[in-house]
Amino acid sequence: MTWGAEEKMQFLFALRSRGVTDGRVLSAMERTDRASFLRGLFAERAYQDTPLPIACGQTISQPSVVGLMTQALEVNPRDKVLEVGTGSGYQAAILSQLARRVYTVDRYRRLVIEARATFEALGIGNITAVTGDGSHGLPEQAPFDRILVTAAAEDPPSPLLAQLRVGGVMVLPVGQSDTVQSLIRVTRTEDGFDYSELRKVRFVPLVEGMGEE
Repeated sequence: MTWGAEEKMQFLFALRSRGVTDGRVLSAMERTDRASFLRGLFAERAYQDTPLPIACGQTISQPSVVGLMTQALEVNPRDKVLEVGTGSGYQAAILSQLARRVYTVDRYRRLVIEARATFEALGIGNITAVTGDGSHGLPEQAPFDRILVTAAAEDPPSPLLAQLRVGGVMVLPVGQSDTVQSLIRVTRTEDGFDYSELRKVRFVPLVEGMGEE
C-alpha cells in the first residue's frame, strides 16, 4: 500500500471524524507516512486507525489517539519537547514538525536504534533519541516546555512533573494497565499543577528500568 492521495484523504477524514481538528497537527500527520515506521506485513495496514504491534512487545498507537494527544499538547514552534516511549518513532516524527527540538527516550535499545535509522532516512534532524528509563525523564535537558508520555502510569511520575517548565503542559495516560485508563493534561502553574481529563484510552504500562532487548 502506498501513501497516495486517496489514502491521505481517507486517513485525514478518519482523524477529523474522531476529533482531530487542529490544522497544524493534521498537516504534520499528513506529511508523516506511518508506513515508514512499520515493518513487514503490518506496513500494509499503516493507514488504518488502529494500533499495531512493533518490536519488543510494544505497539504503535492508533493515529487518531496520536492526533488527539498531539493536539492536547498544543506545541509551539519554539518548544523543547520530551517524549517518553519512543516506540517506532512515529509520534516523535510528528512532534518534530511542530516543535524546535524533540528529545525521546525508550527503555528498549533496539527500538531507539531503529527509530534513529528511520529519522535519518527521512531527513529529520531535530530529534534526539536516547535509551533510558523514561519514568525518570531526562533531567540533564530539563526543563521542557511540553512532555508527552505514551505509556500509562498509575500517577504522573514526579520526576517528569519536576522537569516541566512553569507554564508547560504534559499529556499522559494514567490508570492501571489492565483497566481502561484516562488521558490527562497537566499544566504547571506558579502554584502547582492543574489537571484535566480528556478521554478514556488504553496504553501499555509505563515500566521502570531498562528493557531486555
